[in-house]
Amino acid sequence: MNLEHRAEDWATYRMDMRNPHIELEPPDKEIAVVQAALERLHSLGILSSVAYDDSRFLAHRRAVAERFEIPWTAITPRQQRLIYAINAIARPEHMLAAGVFCGNTFISNAGAAVGPGACYAARSLVGVEIKPDEAERAERNVRRLDPTGVARVVAADAVDVAGDHDGDLHLLYLDADGDAARGKAIYLDILRACYDRLVPGGIVLAHNSVNCAERLAPYLDWVRDPANMRVSVNIILDGEGLEVSAR
Repeated sequence: MNLEHRAEDWATYRMDMRNPHIELEPPDKEIAVVQAALERLHSLGILSSVAYDDSRFLAHRRAVAERFEIPWTAITPRQQRLIYAINAIARPEHMLAAGVFCGNTFISNAGAAVGPGACYAARSLVGVEIKPDEAERAERNVRRLDPTGVARVVAADAVDVAGDHDGDLHLLYLDADGDAARGKAIYLDILRACYDRLVPGGIVLAHNSVNCAERLAPYLDWVRDPANMRVSVNIILDGEGLEVSAR
């Protein structure tokens, strides 16, 4: 089953990827658009509530804008808020993020537990970036928000890290690129590598569910099969999209 939630203006909502901190719409509209998505996730039993602290999110957003080196990003303000809110509500003790580039995608998840936007205490938040130079930059960025080391970035292959994950996994974020043959299809390899550690109710977030839908078709078919994931819905707030699945 292909479940969807679409913002009315998703196709015209656009961001300059090299200027990600520019306000694209009135704050009240951004909040309302994301809130409607959270309500859909709650209605499907993926989230236990729709409540998160907006003031903490804004503190997180300001800190990222001030302290992170971001050459470019495809994470729109709506997507940043949605990812933060999902983590703030789900409160994963152990989170793994695959393909974090400069760390902006990672901290959109981890920022609910570390830094100025923290609203709960996590045990382990790991970001994985296969390119050593980018992993080093991402780690520098994260250290500016989190001096504790709970959130950290490693230079490695995400399939290997997922397969070696020890213990429970509560949230998996996917934004990696494989080789020329696989590309975004690597999402399914990463998920399968740690699937057995994903707890019941565990959440998987897959970015690019709209603009890379053709390449992601095997992944999307797999998570939308109730034999594999209890429920999966395509949250379309912008041209990138976010598939949200729960075990």
